[in-house]
Amino acid sequence: MLREIVKIDEELCNGCGDCIPSCHEGALQIIDEKAVLVSDLLCDGLGACLGHCPEDAITIEKREAEPYNETAVIKDMVAKGKNVIIAHLKHLKEHGETGFLKEGVRYLAENQNNLGFDLKEVIAKVHNMNIEEPAEDCGGGCPGSQSVSFDESEENITTANANIKSELRQWPIQMHLINPAAAYFKDSDFILAADCAAFSFGNFHQDYLKGKTIGIACPKLDSNMNIYIDKLKKLIDESLINTLNVFIMEVPCCGGLLQMAQRAIEESTRKIPIKAIVIGIRGEIIAENWV
Repeated sequence: MLREIVKIDEELCNGCGDCIPSCHEGALQIIDEKAVLVSDLLCDGLGACLGHCPEDAITIEKREAEPYNETAVIKDMVAKGKNVIIAHLKHLKEHGETGFLKEGVRYLAENQNNLGFDLKEVIAKVHNMNIEEPAEDCGGGCPGSQSVSFDESEENITTANANIKSELRQWPIQMHLINPAAAYFKDSDFILAADCAAFSFGNFHQDYLKGKTIGIACPKLDSNMNIYIDKLKKLIDESLINTLNVFIMEVPCCGGLLQMAQRAIEESTRKIPIKAIVIGIRGEIIAENWV
C-alpha cells in the first residue's frame, strides 16, 4: 500500500543513535554505524524521530510499504514498560491516529492480566482522565466514551443573577447545513467547533465566539465528512474567511477535525492562519496554538 514512512539518508547519518529512544515502536536500529528502518510494519510514519536527528538525515516519504501494524508494535512494546506505552499512546493521540490508538488499547485490555502494570493508570495519564470503567462499545479503551466522575468539591461554581448574552451571529451552525456562500461568512473569522466543546468550556461565547462565525461537527458520529472539507475550502477561497479556529476536545476522535481543517487549507488556493484550541473534559484549556 502507498503510505508515509521514514526515509534515512545514509550519507548524512553519522550513527549517533539520537533517533532511537524517540522511536518507541522499535522501527529504527543502529546497524553498521548507521540508523536503519528495520521494518515497515513497525513504522507509523508520524515522524517522532525527525526532530532528534542532528544531521537532518531522517525525512518522511510516501511510498509503497507494508501496512503499519499497531498490534505488533504494542505487543513488543509491553516488555519496555508502562512509561514507554504511555509515550507511544500519547504520540498517537497527538497525531489524531484514533484507529491505531483504539487498536493498541484494545490489545492491552485483552491482555491486561499479563501487562505488569495498571491499564487504567496508563489511559488516565494519556488522557488526563480519572477513568472508572472501560467502555464496552469502544473496544474497552476509547477515552471519548469512558465513564468519568468529577469531584464537585473541586469545581468552581459561580452564580450570576443576570443572563449571559449569546454571541451567536448566524443560523444554522451544523456543518452539513451551513451555506458557505452566506453573506455573514464573508471576511469573517471562522470557528470549526466539536459538538461537545461549547458545552465543556463555560466561557465559550464570551472568550471565543464573540465576533466570529461558526460551524459545528463531530468527527466520530457525523457521516459524509468530505462535504465538510469542500465547504471549508469554499469558505477559504470564496468567502475569504480571515482565520480558521479549530475548537476541539482532548479526546482522540476530536483530532479528526483538526486534520480536516489542515487538509482543507492544503487544498485551497489561499493560505490562512489556523489555530487549534484543545479543551479538557473538565472544561480547562489544555492548549491553544497556531499550527
